[in-house]
Amino acid sequence: MYDAILCPTDGSAGSAAAIEQACDLAALTGARIHALFVVDEAIAGADEWDVVVEREEERGERALDAVAEAATERGVEAERHLRRGRPHEEILDAAADYGVDLIVMGTHGRTGIGRFVTAGSVAERVVRYSELPVLTAHIGE
Repeated sequence: MYDAILCPTDGSAGSAAAIEQACDLAALTGARIHALFVVDEAIAGADEWDVVVEREEERGERALDAVAEAATERGVEAERHLRRGRPHEEILDAAADYGVDLIVMGTHGRTGIGRFVTAGSVAERVVRYSELPVLTAHIGE
């Protein structure tokens, strides 16, 4: 059914729910997980880019560790990917680059004003533009 599942993560509680779903599906189907963290290119101005990107990459490594750990607990193989760019575009590009057949992601990661500054959530954009099935995991608030 599934050979490869893309699991984008931002380290949020919404991502944690998606990680559980992706790993459970991978364990059931024998699929490999492609864990992805995207450093958003819009997070910093030029004068603070290096410091902010370094901090985000460190956060990304921790988020990818969580996916790898969940996969290992279920006997699932996981590959880690850290990319830079616009999150929804990088997720869609990664899905094509890694030949996945399903994207599993949380329905929200941004909170507060960040949710309103962007025109729609990352998950919403991925669902809208993906040619692949997208499973969204939602957490209650």
